[in-house]
Order: sequence, then C-alpha cells, then structure tokens
Amino acid sequence: MSAVFDFPKWMSAHLNHIEQHLIQWVPLNAPAQLGESMRYAALDGGKRLRPLLVMATFESIPSKDSWREQAAMRAACAVELIHAYSLVHDDMPCMDNDVLRRGKPTVHVQFGEADALLAGDALQALAFELLTPIQSSIPDQLQAQLCRVLSRAAGYAGMAGGQAIDLASVGQSLNAEQLQEMHRLKTGALLLSSVQMGALCADIDDEAAHHLQNFGQAVGLVFQIVDDILDVTTDSSVLGKTAGKDAQNDKPTYVSLWGLAGAQQQARQLREQAHESLEKSKLSHTLALNALADMVIQRIK
Repeated sequence: MSAVFDFPKWMSAHLNHIEQHLIQWVPLNAPAQLGESMRYAALDGGKRLRPLLVMATFESIPSKDSWREQAAMRAACAVELIHAYSLVHDDMPCMDNDVLRRGKPTVHVQFGEADALLAGDALQALAFELLTPIQSSIPDQLQAQLCRVLSRAAGYAGMAGGQAIDLASVGQSLNAEQLQEMHRLKTGALLLSSVQMGALCADIDDEAAHHLQNFGQAVGLVFQIVDDILDVTTDSSVLGKTAGKDAQNDKPTYVSLWGLAGAQQQARQLREQAHESLEKSKLSHTLALNALADMVIQRIK
C-alpha cells in the first residue's frame, strides 16, 4: 500500500529550499542600494508557484543525476526572478501605477522609480546568469535550451507581448479568443515555461512533454481567470495587492466577459483538463503537479 502524498509537507520543504537559494543568489552587495531593492522585490513573499511547477515537473519521473537537480533548482529560481522583475515594472506609474504588492509597498514606492527600474533590469539579467553557471556539470546544450525557453516566455512572444496587448486594450471590448490570447502571453507563457524547463531538466520524452505542455497551458489560463475573480471578490488586505484595479482601469477581464459564475465554471473545466493531461502523460509521479493545479483554483490571493 503506497503512502499518502503529503502536499503541504512537499510544498513547505521546496519553498524553504527555493528561498534559501534565492537568498544565496540575489546579491546584497550590488552598487548603491541596488542589492537592497533587488532583494526587497524577490525575497520573502509570493506564492512561488512558478518555481514549484519547475520542481514538481522535474520530479514527475525519477532522476539520479545530481546535475539535473542543480539545473532544475537554477531554472526554478530563474523563472521566479523573471516573475519578480515583471511585477516591479508592472507596478510602476508608467504601467499599472500600483502601490501595494505582496502586502507591502511596491518597489518604486519604497525605493523610487529609478531604483525600481534598475532593480527589475538587474533581476532579469540575473535570471539568465543563474541558468549559465561557470564551471558547471550542467551540459551547455541544456543551459542553452533553458535560456531559450525562458527568454521566449518573457519576451515579445510571451509576457512582454501580452502586457503590450493589455495596455492597448484598456477601455476596449475583447472577445473570448482575444482575451485568452492576451493572457496566454502575459500570464500563461511564464507558467508554461516553468513546466517546460522542469521537463527539460528531467529529460522527459516528447510524448509526455506534449501532455505536460497541455497541462501548463490549462494551469496558466486557470491562474488568470482566478486572478480576475479574486480582483472582484477579495479585498486588498487578503490579496496583498490593490483589489478592484481592473474595473477601475476599465480593463477587459474574464469576469467582465462571462460574469462571475461563468468565470468560475471556466476555471473548474480547465482544472479538469489539467488533471486529464497529467493522466495522459503516464508519468509516474504527478501528485505534486495535480495538487498545484488544485491550489491555483483554490487560492484566496
């Protein structure tokens, strides 16, 4: 009889491991107060969903190579740094102009706009430095593959492109296909890249990787739908960021398109698609991935 999977224990152990590596790799001794602002943005906060997806995907098949685990942890921290940089820039007055993030003042409020801009730039660069360590046993080909996946997810074909669409769509009505495309890039691409990088580190075969991609796409869309739901159902003290900003800024959302009940139904359907994709992958250890998909839809912030 197999032991029951203890997801909270699994997550707690991985969150601690990820945090310790981020503390080690995000420098404090950068010039002026740059290190302080970088660490303020990247440490001690957030759900760490993206690095958890990297590690859960990596662990979906057994692996005995220590360099593969090292590559996965570097990929996990790199994607979190890209996410952190994107939040710093998104919160600035020229973008979303927000003053609260992860329950504390945003970086530009705490350090000023110029330092916030530099902190985001430095976190982005550091992410790719982590993926290309000097004198490492991680093969050069894998390092290059990880850089390509993450850079594409963060750039014009991913997060940055989605943000450009978002800014251009204020006050406009988008249909379901247009809204989904925007969020596939803005939010989904980085979540999907987390799954893809975990699969690369584990050397998962193409057929299983295809089903993992479907899983990652479903989770990415669920995350954004739930984000839209929480924006209208939860207050700022729980969210850790300013609630009601989408409606205030006249942005198209899944709630404005489908209504609250319709958005909730879509999220449930996508969660089931995510579970089905994992089942089709026939990978031996997917309990953590299934639990993460459930966590995305059940989260309260």
